[in-house]
Amino acid sequence: MSSKRQNLVDTAIELFSAHGYHGTGIDRIAEEAKVSKKTMYHHFRSKEELILAALRHHDGRFRNEFMKAVDNSGETAYDRLLAIFDVAHAWFSDNKFYGCMFINAIGEYSEPDSAIREVCKEYKRLTLSYIEELTEAANIPDAHAVATTIAILLEGSIVTSQVAGTPNAAETARLATKVILDNALSRS
Repeated sequence: MSSKRQNLVDTAIELFSAHGYHGTGIDRIAEEAKVSKKTMYHHFRSKEELILAALRHHDGRFRNEFMKAVDNSGETAYDRLLAIFDVAHAWFSDNKFYGCMFINAIGEYSEPDSAIREVCKEYKRLTLSYIEELTEAANIPDAHAVATTIAILLEGSIVTSQVAGTPNAAETARLATKVILDNALSRS
């Protein structure tokens, strides 16, 4: 990616996170990125194209950093499943936590057939897939159902933390996940 294009994407991610997609105009992005609108439109034909590039870039960077932090936080797959919420707690505690870019995007672009929605669905699918890999590695019976439940707890903790302005939702979701995991393992 060219440095100007990358700068536009990085600037867009910051502004979309803090101010929303509809609340962030093209003029502001160009101004903050210190490029002309002509340069911006050279790299992106529309705001939607910039949003898609920002979401895809954020997905690659954020999801990989999140998974790496989880993988480094536990010795066993069981520990890593619980560490999902420790890493989430650290994310929620960051002064630049504005919620999940993908949840926020769906809130503003809810059309069922939009490209933005498809990118958001793919992010959530890949996150679920990672959690399911961990449940399988931990030998959790019915790994898919348990992974889906953990993913829902993660999503709920993200939204709750964003709305309430407190990272404590991750701790509650971690406790619930431990109960679910221990219950599943005791039945095997």
